[in-house]
Amino acid sequence: MKVDTIKRISAEKLKIGTSRIWIDMNSVDQLTEAATRSDVYALIRRHVIQEKPKKGNSNARHKKRVVQRSKDRRRGEGSVRGTRNARFPRKVRWMKTIRALRNELSLLKDAKRIDAKTYRQYYRMIKGGSIKSRAQLRMYLKLDGGN
Repeated sequence: MKVDTIKRISAEKLKIGTSRIWIDMNSVDQLTEAATRSDVYALIRRHVIQEKPKKGNSNARHKKRVVQRSKDRRRGEGSVRGTRNARFPRKVRWMKTIRALRNELSLLKDAKRIDAKTYRQYYRMIKGGSIKSRAQLRMYLKLDGGN
């Protein structure tokens, strides 16, 4: 029987591809004597025909790159993919800002440093985008109430 045929039959039996079949070429006479599928199966049992191990992809380069990125390397202009807004969306930026400002405002209200009316006034200003940071909020409050 031809070596290609033996490879195909053994690949079917072992449920792997033909490229992963290893044949011991020191036993060529046994291969040529094999005439049936059962003969090929017998060669598999006698380890004349064996299954090669699977090849895997190494993670070493990826791990190295991750470590470098954690140290803020590989983040230069040439490595940047996507616009600024794709990397840090406008909505996320807005949410971070608005939550911080509203939190600051509610803390001031809870501490009785501002009354409900002032709270509502500044809440609206924050929502409208007039106030963009905590520092700016504090400055407005200082100017307004002398706190």
